[in-house]
Amino acid sequence: MKSDKPALRTFARDEEAIRKLSSEQFRVTQQAATEHPGTGEYLSNEEPGIYVDIVSGEPLFASSDKFDSGSGWPSFTKPIEPAYVNERPDPREGGTEVRSTHGDSHLGHVFPDGPRDRGGLRYCINSASLRFIHRDDMEAEGYGAYLTQVEADHD
Repeated sequence: MKSDKPALRTFARDEEAIRKLSSEQFRVTQQAATEHPGTGEYLSNEEPGIYVDIVSGEPLFASSDKFDSGSGWPSFTKPIEPAYVNERPDPREGGTEVRSTHGDSHLGHVFPDGPRDRGGLRYCINSASLRFIHRDDMEAEGYGAYLTQVEADHD
């Protein structure tokens, strides 16, 4: 009997993807570095879509949860799929580090100073750890299940 449910995607650390990273992407995702504020590719991106881990493809954040925090890094109020985001104490920099679950990529940090009306958290994320998938391409790239979490027009 055939199921009508779509097959669940699986995500894993991809060594080939790691080999293809730029030096900045490698430094951020694999060595837990931080890109310089105001320099990230996605800081000013206002297109509708989702942000996925550049190493594993795990869906991490939706454009509809992105906001301008004034910090110099893309900021989000919550993960699109909490199971794909690990939070752990960061003894090196203080605060709470955010890493992808399957890719184990360093993404950034989470702080309790986000918009109060949207949960109060600020996920401060390095663009170098992300790949953006436009809403128009989500279905074709296997992320159609997340279309309902992305606004058609991000104003």
